[in-house]
Amino acid sequence: MAAVLGDLESRLLAYVQLRGRSALRSEDAAEALGISATQARELLSRLARRKLIARVRRGLYLAPTKIPPGGRWSPGEFLALATLMDDRGARYQICGPAAFQRYGWDEQVPQRLDVYNTAISGRRKIGSAEFALIKVDPARLGDVDVVRTGAGIEVPYSSRARSLVDAVYDWSRFGSLPRAYQWIRDELERDPKFAKPLAESALKYGNASVIRRLGKLLELEGAAPRLLKRLEGALTESTALIPWCPTRAKRGSVDRRWGVVFNG
Repeated sequence: MAAVLGDLESRLLAYVQLRGRSALRSEDAAEALGISATQARELLSRLARRKLIARVRRGLYLAPTKIPPGGRWSPGEFLALATLMDDRGARYQICGPAAFQRYGWDEQVPQRLDVYNTAISGRRKIGSAEFALIKVDPARLGDVDVVRTGAGIEVPYSSRARSLVDAVYDWSRFGSLPRAYQWIRDELERDPKFAKPLAESALKYGNASVIRRLGKLLELEGAAPRLLKRLEGALTESTALIPWCPTRAKRGSVDRRWGVVFNG
């Protein structure tokens, strides 16, 4: 059933269609319709409540360039995310479960996108799209694969190597250990040369715990001694031990080279 629109609603959506751009600010609406700022805010809020447009933040909305059948509309998750990040001038990349599913390690389709970015932390919902936003230092962004959608949106995903480093680094957030160890073994079986980009990503974006765990795993998988030396050289001397599987009891044989309690 088509939405019943008043004069202002119809004129506003026609304006959006004429421009051919979804992002809509309240000041743009006020100017285009010749109404006050207060009237524009009320109009946009009313349309958002009716799910004809989607609120990105106060004063910024996304609207359809074509009114869909039935009237209700929600932006795609990539458009919503790109608009939110662009509004904050933020860099970002999709990480975690969405990346794990993209690369075929996890068949479960996530209900939200986890996003490393330089501006915002917390959960956000724009239309039907849900995001877990993780604010990080700009130095922790990088090593991405960019996918261009049919609508021309460039979507940066953490690369295969970076996603596996993230699975070890952010294991508690993503629930990814010890599963990630098998994902890495599978990648190395498919392409033994994958050990090098994995190690390089760990050195640039990981921490000591990541390097220890991946160093031990690569050693077990027969990685080149030269590569293992690079990882070992990035570590400072320490008598502290970390568990191989942080979700299990810290009991098992001790690997002194990597400072890991091999507990499973």
